[in-house]
Amino acid sequence: GGSLTKLAYYSTVQHKVARVRSFDYSGKDVEHESPYEITVQEEITARLHFIKFENTYIETCLDFIKDHLVNTETQVLKATGGGAYKFKDLIEKKLGLKVDKEDVMTCLIKGCNFVLKNIPHEAFAYQKDSDPEFRFQTNHPNIFPYLLVNIGSGVSIVKVETEDKFEWIGGSSIGGGTFWGLGTLLTKTKKFDELLQLASKGQHTNVDMLVKDVYGGAYHTLGLSGNLIASSFGKSATADKEFSKDDMAKSLLHMISNDIGQLACLYAKLHNLHKIYFGGFFIRGHPVTMRTITFSINFFSKGEVQALFLRHEGYLGAIGAFLKGAEQDNPNQYSWGENYAGSSGLMSTSPDFCPMQRARSGTFDMFEMDRLERPLVNLPLLKDPTTYIPDTVDLTDDAMARKYWLTCFEEALDGVVKRAIASQPDSTDAAERAEKFRQKYWNKLQTLRQQPFAYGTLTVRSLLDTREHCLNEFNFPDPYSKVKQKENGIALKCFPSVIESLDSLGWEERQFALVKGLLAGNVFDWGAKAVSEVLESEPQFGFEEAKEKLQERPWLEDSYSEWIQRLKEGPPHKCALIFADNSGIDIILGVFPFVRELLCRGTEVILACNSGPALNDVTYSESLIVAEWIAAMDPIIQSALTEERLLLVQTGSSSPCLDLRFCTSRTNSSPCSWTEKRRLSPKIQSLFRFLLPSANLKYKNRLDKGLALLVRERKTDLVIIEGMGRAIHTNYYAALKCESLKLAVIKNSWLADRLGGKIFSVIFKYEVPCK
Repeated sequence: GGSLTKLAYYSTVQHKVARVRSFDYSGKDVEHESPYEITVQEEITARLHFIKFENTYIETCLDFIKDHLVNTETQVLKATGGGAYKFKDLIEKKLGLKVDKEDVMTCLIKGCNFVLKNIPHEAFAYQKDSDPEFRFQTNHPNIFPYLLVNIGSGVSIVKVETEDKFEWIGGSSIGGGTFWGLGTLLTKTKKFDELLQLASKGQHTNVDMLVKDVYGGAYHTLGLSGNLIASSFGKSATADKEFSKDDMAKSLLHMISNDIGQLACLYAKLHNLHKIYFGGFFIRGHPVTMRTITFSINFFSKGEVQALFLRHEGYLGAIGAFLKGAEQDNPNQYSWGENYAGSSGLMSTSPDFCPMQRARSGTFDMFEMDRLERPLVNLPLLKDPTTYIPDTVDLTDDAMARKYWLTCFEEALDGVVKRAIASQPDSTDAAERAEKFRQKYWNKLQTLRQQPFAYGTLTVRSLLDTREHCLNEFNFPDPYSKVKQKENGIALKCFPSVIESLDSLGWEERQFALVKGLLAGNVFDWGAKAVSEVLESEPQFGFEEAKEKLQERPWLEDSYSEWIQRLKEGPPHKCALIFADNSGIDIILGVFPFVRELLCRGTEVILACNSGPALNDVTYSESLIVAEWIAAMDPIIQSALTEERLLLVQTGSSSPCLDLRFCTSRTNSSPCSWTEKRRLSPKIQSLFRFLLPSANLKYKNRLDKGLALLVRERKTDLVIIEGMGRAIHTNYYAALKCESLKLAVIKNSWLADRLGGKIFSVIFKYEVPCK
């Protein structure tokens, strides 16, 4: 750009991942072994980093690039913007690289589309007098059409109709460079961000001529507010006095922001567009700028056009140039997610909070994105993806809830640190890394107390996700791995007796026992403080004890009668999609018996588990091994797996919560897939040979399709979501195209009280979509 160089660079990051695989039990007593072993391995993942430099320091920028190109095979540097021409010779000489210039408009649009599609709550509206001031927009599948107003040194205005169809329709020479240049002349302040600081303290009415200054008290006859600016810097022509730097900077910022807002509004009206996104590095989350632009657009459009700002406004061109360079790698086959551990957030609007931090440049100082090795898409069963909001409570908006949950996560930190250290008993530096994790996450929580909008809308889900990102940053891929391993082993031993007990019951009695088992299994959640305290203090606490904890009917949310009526009178569901929650008793003694009953009824089942670990949630790789053991004990499960009436898939998520906008569209081959030859104990192998002589052959290619494709292919007509994170914190109000069951036990006393219940109250929500 004319003022700043924005840099996007790609790196590979080595981190630890927890793997599970079946033991080779040769010569060992099966009854005293865990169902699988855990290994911690090194894995390489891709990461995008973003950083900026003032063009004054272009040599420093090139030194940075050179330092980060050590041992790489990079020969070409993709560049876009005016500086791609201006600094071409310098770059090629200093770095010894060829500069490949890309069209600036193409890069801007590619970058804008990328952030709007990949980053939830990227765009926001700014409302000065509301609480909160930032109103984030949810990701919509169709982001087109829109107007992009890119404010760099000057202003470019682009009409975007599709991914590849866009048109430069106008612009202005009055932009960020104008503010910087005139501001420097007026105030002798050389730094852009120092000018913004001056403007934030200034009073523009000391410099600007207002409508009431021109018309006196008669402005009411014009139908205008007397506080509207009639003439920017108008008072400076007649007042015989010195004006403060603060006031002049404020007046200048108002003048340029109003001009840009009016221009953008006129182009939007001319082309019948209702959304305007602002990019570039002019706005930087600065409240005065956003307020002025928003006011200008509302004023001139009479509220018909919406001004939307971007959290990562400054890097659109750099992202687009990167994507152009990555085209041969087909970036569309991946999804990208913001790494909260490595990204700083939107600055606070409070001048009293962290003044040193606010003095630094930009809306953020660091932005990182991690690549997911599979594309993620909307779950096809969402009734209306454009209105779907996964989170039940917006903590940005709900101050009481925000205070409670931030405190809750602070108090849980010691327990997470303890589990993290225990998960790596052979590591000499585990305690040191765990302490670094504690400090990092604690600092994130303190930032969110002051800036709840720092990373978009604040929710329980985002707090959990941030914690997982911080754990991974310090190489704790699965702090609850040992807990899950032990609980899976205990639950598997109980499975035959639980099935025998269920099979002895009459039909109606069995249905209630199955539901009660599902709910009792859901009690075993190490993420809930009330439960973890019980599990640590009462080692004998088990499945039957959990049943005793459950609320008696009528439950807090109770549609059980309607559910039973549906089972009695309606035909079997064609296919059920079940989102499982926890390892151990939950999935083995709660979910699998319920799955077994559905299979017996003639319903196919897709069992979806997390792609990666979070708390003690069951992962996809763990579910495969658990399913093997259960199949060896139960012919119904075994035949369903063989005949592909029971399919195990990964969700694409590594969170205790569930966002149905991001599910796997295809599944890459997994080291724990059914195509792999299993190393099982002689006892289990003999059971497999007896039940299914061709077991290893029949499992081939089962997992080549992702969750979204399977849902369509199998004509899924029932969705079951279990767990507090998946069915209460998220998806409680989610509207689906098919029947759904949302089940959970409330294991948090504050949440129970807010919902009008008590701890261990039950949510059983059966919903049928409106015709």
